[in-house]
Amino acid sequence: MLTRKQHELLMFIHERIKESGVSPSFDEMKEALDLASKSGIHRLITALEERGFLRRLPHRARALEVVRLPEQATTTAPPKGRAPFRPQVVEGARMADPAPANDVRDLPILGKIAAGSPIEAIQHERDRMAVPEALLGSGEHFLLEIEGDSMIGAGIFNGDHVVIRRTDHAASGEIVVALIKGEEATLKRLRKKGASIALEAANPAYETRIFGPDQVEVQGKLVGLIRRYH
Repeated sequence: MLTRKQHELLMFIHERIKESGVSPSFDEMKEALDLASKSGIHRLITALEERGFLRRLPHRARALEVVRLPEQATTTAPPKGRAPFRPQVVEGARMADPAPANDVRDLPILGKIAAGSPIEAIQHERDRMAVPEALLGSGEHFLLEIEGDSMIGAGIFNGDHVVIRRTDHAASGEIVVALIKGEEATLKRLRKKGASIALEAANPAYETRIFGPDQVEVQGKLVGLIRRYH
């Protein structure tokens, strides 16, 4: 049994795929269901996945597959503002795979990270963003929003979003997400100096910080940068 919002979202996605061949964006789904934030859409999609009505196609943005429709699909009203829809379906029938929208991947934004004085460790997912596949490659990736100016010499500014590949090791000279003493996360250039680890800023106003090897944990390394102009 689906909730009203779950049913509305499922039918909206089904209708859009039938019309255009691709699933709607999160913004379009949020507007169609009159929700305040995209986090509500994420929860609805997860619930529909768990109940076997939707499937996410991996490594593609805006790629959802409607696996099946509920029995009451022909009688329940569609989402607000859309014309009535009367699908002819068989319970359990699978829809054809939608064509990929673009060569992009939908990545989670895990909060802010300091490029300056360290702030508290990485948070949980707060939003998502479509990122070109050309910036990525193999492995697991996520996004962080930059707060501070200590990496401006590397072209990384306050408010930028950095693309991070999750890894627990990096070569000397690479820009990494470093967790300091298990409490503070920062974005800095890693330098290995004997038995010590240096976290080096790209701004002369900030000093290089030196730590013991057991005080710094690499959580990922920089692979790309996204900047929005307002």
